[in-house]
Amino acid sequence: MDRADHGFDRVPKSEGIVDGVPKLDKTLPRHERRVWETVFRTPLKSFWNLKDIPYGRVAKRVWRGIFADRVFGWAAELGFYFLFALFPTLICASSILGLVARSAHQFYGQLLGHLAIVIPASAMGAVLKTFNETTTAATSGKVTFGLIAAIWSASVGVSAIQETLNAVYKIEDRRSYFIARLQAIGLTVLLILMVTLGLGSMLAGDYFAHLIGHEVQDVILRLAGVAAVRLVSWTVACAALALTFASIYYWAPDCNMKWRWITPGAVIGIVGWMLSSLGFRLYLHYFNTYSVTYGSLGAVVILLMWFYITGLMLLLGAEVNSQIEAAAAEKTLEQQESSPVGIQAQMASSSWN
Repeated sequence: MDRADHGFDRVPKSEGIVDGVPKLDKTLPRHERRVWETVFRTPLKSFWNLKDIPYGRVAKRVWRGIFADRVFGWAAELGFYFLFALFPTLICASSILGLVARSAHQFYGQLLGHLAIVIPASAMGAVLKTFNETTTAATSGKVTFGLIAAIWSASVGVSAIQETLNAVYKIEDRRSYFIARLQAIGLTVLLILMVTLGLGSMLAGDYFAHLIGHEVQDVILRLAGVAAVRLVSWTVACAALALTFASIYYWAPDCNMKWRWITPGAVIGIVGWMLSSLGFRLYLHYFNTYSVTYGSLGAVVILLMWFYITGLMLLLGAEVNSQIEAAAAEKTLEQQESSPVGIQAQMASSSWN
C-alpha cells in the first residue's frame, strides 16, 4: 500500500497529537495500538487501491469492529438525538416555509414531496401535521427562536456523531466541552447548507423541467431538455449528499484526517441508506402493524426507526473506512516485521528482555 517507511514501536508521549498520532484508547492491546499509530502517522493516499490487501481481511475487521465499537448501540443513540433535534428544526423550517407558503404554496408542497421520498409515509403524516399546525401561526419571532433552537438541538446530534466516530477510530477526545460544541455547531451549519443545496437543486430541477415542458413545443427537444434538467438536479443532490458524508467523516473525529471526496465507506453508507429507506417504506406499506401495536405513537416509533437506520448507515461507512486503513497498516507492520531489519529488531528486543 502507499505508505512511507516508519518505526512501528513508537507510542504517543503526551496527551496531544505526537507525530500525527492522537490520544489513543488506553484499553487497546499493544498490537492494535501499533496498528492505529501507523494509521494516523501514514494515512493511505487512496482507499480504492486494495490490491495488496485481501478483501476478506477488510471484511473480517469490519465485522469485528461493528461489535467491538458498539455500532448498533451508537446508532440507537444517534437515532434518539436525531429525533430530539427534529422538532426544533421543524419549528424553524415550518415557520420560514409558512411565511413563504402564503405566496408560494406550490414551493411548499414540492419541498415536502421531496422529503417524502426517503421519510416513511406513516411518519411523514406526523411531519405534515406538525408543519401544518405551526405554519398557521408563523411569525418572524418564531423564525428567529426556531433557527437558534434548531441549530443548538441539531448540534447535540452532531456532538453524538463526534463521540461515535472517536470510538470508531479508537481515539479519546482531547477537546474541551466548549470547543467540541463550537465545532459541532459549525459542522451543523455546514450540514444545513449542504442539505439545503441538495433540496434546492431538486426544487430547481422541478421548476425548470416544468418550464421546459410548457415552453418547448418540439416533443424530442422537450423530452431531452426535461431529462437533462432532471439529471443535473439529481446529480447535484447526490453530490451534496456525498459531500455531507465526507464532511462528517473529516470534521467529526478528533484527529488529523485527510480530506477525501468519495470513499468506499461513504458509497456504502449512502447506497445502504437509500436502499434501507426504500426497503423500510416497502415493509411499512405491506406490513404496517406499528399503529396497531403502538397506537398514536406508531408514527414516532417509525420515525425513530428511520433515524436509527440513518445513524447505522453513517457509522457503517465510517467503520468501513477506518478498517480499510487499519488493514493496510496491519499489512505494513507484517511486512516490516518479516524484513531483515524487523527480524533484527525483534531479536534485539527478545535478548534485551
